[in-house]
Amino acid sequence: MQKKFDLIVIGTGSAGTAAAMKCKKAGWEVAIIDSRPFGGTCALRGCDPKKILVGAASIIDGADRMKGKGIIEAPAIDWDELMEFKRTFTEPVPENRLKGFQKAGIVTFHGEASFISEDKIQVGADELSSEKILIANGAKPVSLPINGAEHLTMSDEFLELDKLPARLVFVGGGYISFEFAHIAARAGSEVHIIHRGERPLESFESDLVDLLLERSKEIGIHIHLNTEVKSIEKIGPSFKVIGENGTESLELDCDLVLHGAGRVPNIDNIQLEKANVERGSEGITVNEYLQSVSNPRVYAAGDAAATEGLPLTPIASMESHVVASNLLKGNQKTPSYKVMPTVVFTIPKLAAVGMSEDQAKEKDYNYKVLQKDISSWYTYKRTNEKHAMVKIIIDEDSDQILGAHLIGQEADELINHFALAIQFNLTTYDLKQMIFAYPTAASDIASML
Repeated sequence: MQKKFDLIVIGTGSAGTAAAMKCKKAGWEVAIIDSRPFGGTCALRGCDPKKILVGAASIIDGADRMKGKGIIEAPAIDWDELMEFKRTFTEPVPENRLKGFQKAGIVTFHGEASFISEDKIQVGADELSSEKILIANGAKPVSLPINGAEHLTMSDEFLELDKLPARLVFVGGGYISFEFAHIAARAGSEVHIIHRGERPLESFESDLVDLLLERSKEIGIHIHLNTEVKSIEKIGPSFKVIGENGTESLELDCDLVLHGAGRVPNIDNIQLEKANVERGSEGITVNEYLQSVSNPRVYAAGDAAATEGLPLTPIASMESHVVASNLLKGNQKTPSYKVMPTVVFTIPKLAAVGMSEDQAKEKDYNYKVLQKDISSWYTYKRTNEKHAMVKIIIDEDSDQILGAHLIGQEADELINHFALAIQFNLTTYDLKQMIFAYPTAASDIASML
């Protein structure tokens, strides 16, 4: 069956939904396609379910830190009950998203999308055509050149485990590995992280990462740096992971091996060449309006697009709004990547916004660095938190914040205050004049500066 639309969107996550809804509201005929349950990564198999598990692990950690300081017996995680609770959030999403699209009048298609020409897409037996197409189908785990890579379990599968295995090995030292490792360790599993590089979480300040590594080891996470996984062998119900660190070898027996070595745009199977859509390793090549440089009918947003934007849900949503504006009004709006706060939801949390010290140096700013161990401050001492630090990079000429980096249980909320300051060009003087409720973590900001 052949059908014509004003806009076809591939992907029902944050990068696709906003544009689909806005264009439909403007009177366009819109179709949306997804090969997986409607809702996208964040709501179904990413940010949202992950933070539910992190919340439970944080309760365990907090009680453990307060043993002997008013807390007698620490709680324990019942994995079955926790997953049941998590599913109360994720299971309604696909049907609710589908109903939302249908109520708006958007035509939905469930299946694999592939281009058959510059303006046509095949979905099962349906052939869809449109003058405008938005590719917003996110990312997938990167393929790893490891013998036995087929035995790797992906992050979305971890979030659906009915039983948590006793022994886990994570391949790769990115945020997925560390977040899930901290959850699993608090739930009682033996956990190993194998990272081929000298330091994990490379986009974060090394001093703060060192603190996170210290805390990770304290709770029993084994971290193997400069180690490359060579093979994964299945032995009955278990696995043997073999790694190599220079001349030394590493052998680990475990019950599950998880992929935490990064993600790439999920655009390999949609036949971009038939649509004359150029792409690179970072995604679809787009101009400043998020429009394909080789096929002006096509736009891309979120993880599928090669932009300056970090692979974060708010960035994907922002880009989707930009695409909608450009579709409806003609190319006139460009995305802003000035402020992109990001958080690693380990325990403690690691957060950053703006420039690193190295970036400030590369851009030749006249800057100063304020770095403080804040673990002895009231905010952290009252919960016996021994790993808390702040590092702020300030432009000496303008007195404005170039970057802020934090580790601690309050880092995820505090980073938003610094993001606001960068967004609106507030000076450190401005921030020091702000009266925050006390005693809250935000009330420490003046002392940080």
